[in-house]
This record gives sequence, C-alpha cells and structure tokens, in this order.
Amino acid sequence: MTQTPLGADAPIALAKPVGDPDNPYTLGVFAPVDRELTLEDLEVVGEIPADLNGVYLRNGPNRRFQAAGRYHMFDGDGMIHAVHFENGKVRYRNRWVRTEAFRDESEAGRALWTGLMENPRNNPWGNHHGLGIKDSANTDVIFHRGQVLATWYLCGSPYGVDPLSLETLGAQDFMGTLVGDMMAHPKADESTGELLWFDYGPDMSAMRYGIIGADGLQTHLTEIELPGPRLPHDMAITAHYTVLMDLPLVQDQEARKNGKYRIFYDRELVSRFAVVPRYGDNSAVRWFEAEPCYIYHVVNSWEEGEEIVMDVCRVKNPQHQTTFANPLSNMLAYMRLDAQLYRYRFDLATGRTREEQLDDDNIEFPSVDSRIMGQPHRYSYNMHLANMPTLLFDGLVRFDSLTGTKQEYFFGDGRYGSEAPFAPRDNSTGETDGYLISFVNDETTGRAEVVVLDAEDITAGPVARVLLPQRVPSGFHACWVRADQLRTAAPEGAR
Repeated sequence: MTQTPLGADAPIALAKPVGDPDNPYTLGVFAPVDRELTLEDLEVVGEIPADLNGVYLRNGPNRRFQAAGRYHMFDGDGMIHAVHFENGKVRYRNRWVRTEAFRDESEAGRALWTGLMENPRNNPWGNHHGLGIKDSANTDVIFHRGQVLATWYLCGSPYGVDPLSLETLGAQDFMGTLVGDMMAHPKADESTGELLWFDYGPDMSAMRYGIIGADGLQTHLTEIELPGPRLPHDMAITAHYTVLMDLPLVQDQEARKNGKYRIFYDRELVSRFAVVPRYGDNSAVRWFEAEPCYIYHVVNSWEEGEEIVMDVCRVKNPQHQTTFANPLSNMLAYMRLDAQLYRYRFDLATGRTREEQLDDDNIEFPSVDSRIMGQPHRYSYNMHLANMPTLLFDGLVRFDSLTGTKQEYFFGDGRYGSEAPFAPRDNSTGETDGYLISFVNDETTGRAEVVVLDAEDITAGPVARVLLPQRVPSGFHACWVRADQLRTAAPEGAR
C-alpha cells in the first residue's frame, strides 16, 4: 500500500476525538477520523472488474473541532471519501470540503459555531436566510458540468469539488447568476444537461424554484407560494415537469422568534405536491393532496400519459422515537428512519391523487441509474435500515418495480454500509448492467472496506473487496461519476 503525502492545503492532524457516551453519533462507526489520506496499491480480495471505470464519492459529517454544547450528526464538517477505479486498479482518497466556515475555524484553531441543537445567537454567520447554523456542505454529492457539488441539508452554498483530486473549487454561484441558496438534493438531468433545484427558509412563505442550464447559467427562477415556512428535503423531475413538496413537517415559529431552530410534525395537515411545468411559474402549479407523511428521498418520477408517477421512500411518522435512557439520545432517536417504498400517481386530467405502498421493508437512501433520471425505471437500489436505534444500513435491496420482487444482500453482523448508487459498466446497456459500490465499516476491527457487487445478482455477494486501513465514518449520500464524465472539464469561469 502506497500513501501519498497530504497537500499543502491540508489541515494538521487532530488529537483523537473524544466521544460522548450519551450521544451515539459520536461513537463507533460514527466517530470522525483525523487524517486525510491518498492511498494506492490497496489490498483487494477478489478482482476489480476491468469494465468498472469511474469514481465513487460519498459525503458525510466529520467534525474537525469539538464545539460546546450538544452534537448533532448534521453539524459535522463535510468530508468526501472517494474510490477511483481505472483499468482494474483502485485508489482511495478522503478530504474535508473547504467551506468558508471550515476555513474560518481552521484559521482560529477552534470551533466557532455551536450546533443545530443549540441557540445560534452567537454564531459568526449562517446561510442567506439568516439561519445562523454552520453550512458544512456535508449532505449530498452530485455531478454537474465537470465537477461534483457538495450540498447541505438546510439550504446553503453548493461547493464545487474536483471529483478526482477532491480539491474544493469554491462556493459555486454559476457565474454570478445563482439567486439564494440550494437545497440538499438538486436533480441533474443528463438528457438536457440542466440542474434543477429549490430553496426555502425558516421565514419564507414561498419556495424558490430554479434551473441551471447546460451552459452553467441560471436560466429560470420563480417562487412557489406556500401556506407558511416548510422543511422540504427533496424534489422530483420528469421530462417536462417538476414535483415540489409541501409536507406536514413545519417550522416552529415561536422557537424562531427566540432565535432557535425547531421543527414539528403537524398531523392536522395533509401532504401537498406541486406539479409545475419545468419552466413554469406559480400560476402554472397544479396542487395534489395526499395522506400526511414526510418524504426525505425520492426514488424517481416520470410521465405516463396524463399521469405523473413518483416513487419515494415514505416516512409515516418523522417524530422522535424514545429508545434511549438519556434525554440527549432520545432527542436524536428520530434520525433512525422508518420508511417504505411508496408510489404516487398525480392525474393531470382529473386532479386525482392515487397512492399505494409498494413494499413493506424498511429501506431508504434510494437511487436509480442516473442516465434515466426523470424517465421510467424498473430497478431501484436502496439501503436496508438496520433494526438498531441509530441510522445504520445493514444491507442493500434491489427492488423491481415491474414485478414487485427484490434481491437483498446483507453486509454481516456488526458491518454497516453506505449509499450505493448504480455504476454502469463500460458500454452498459441497461439498469442492471453494472455494479453497486459501498463503503462498509466493521465494528469489530474498526476498519472499512469497499465492496463491489454485480447489479445483475447482488445476492451472490461481492465480486471484489478493497481493504482500507481506517474507518469511513457513517455518513449520508453518494454518487457515481463515469469515466466518460470524468473526461469532461468545467468550462473556464464556471465557478
């Protein structure tokens, strides 16, 4: 194994972090790592497929400085872990996202922000909505126009990152045309080159909805009216429409008056879905109502005649779940999701909503072949949630929406994985003609590995395992960037 020294912009190594015995998200597979590594000549069990070429990137929290007060998983500084596959060779790299807040704290040599669960009154600054919480860019990674965008779940600046070097290219403003912040899960339409996004805030009774064109400029911006401040997390796109959400998880306005950020689930409200033509405005919105729920993540959406079909992971009860013996752990218990695959049909001719559960398993963090985002899909790849009180993935589920059947692969006792997007093999011809890749942490050894599974039959287990010398702390979202995408470069001035 060859280790490449850190670049000049790398921070000094930290002292080993100290976990909080009352906070499970500071312990075990969640604890941060204190080294940025570039590793080659890694030990491989099995054989890396020669037709697997590209890079797998996964974002997540990895706090650098311990702050005063209670820690939430959303507080940790974004760190991207990447595995580059090229002609049967593999290399690993991890880097913090150099956000403005990260650089400020690096210069100060200490934490400057308190976390999500504390009053942000004395924090230096926040996002464009005056929410004084640190934008850590720790939530998602999405490829667009030659670079990966690292995003934040409460709406912040999308940070451009080089998909190979993991160098932070800076806060992306799309040549000065971006208005506002960007939510965690913008959608890249590979058929048009567009990036679709929305923006919301704790004091906004509207949602900004915008489109970044294939030329890197914002080409559309409008406001979609809402009854009050909301907390939408994801969106859906089809070839001609966008679906935005008004769900019963709302901002606590009394807490907001006192400078705090707090949300609650209002069971008296229905779920509402705004179907808007891709380049439409508020006057063109068609609203559809459904049973109350919350939706963190959309699987995919598409058009069938006059209907918009949308598959999601639906959470019936996003409230806190009492599972721990101490108050802090109880407050964090809602992080462990209970979600099932669910389908909505919005009939544009009649205004009717039809909804049905597709499967009863507890699965989340879904993905489909990115090449057909917004088009009909048959297969989705989902993370199976462990029967544990924290957010842990103990396996993968390939769901066939045509037959309602599924394939499953479980990582093994004490082993927990990461979101596993579909990675098409070279010259791939379909949704299963490729691989799934995931980081897997082993609680017993304190190390991680990369598993590669054949998407045609995930039950067969890994075709290759890449052994790493340290953990990859449990985190959030991942993406796959194909070799043909890596050969593209962001045009001059795109940042």
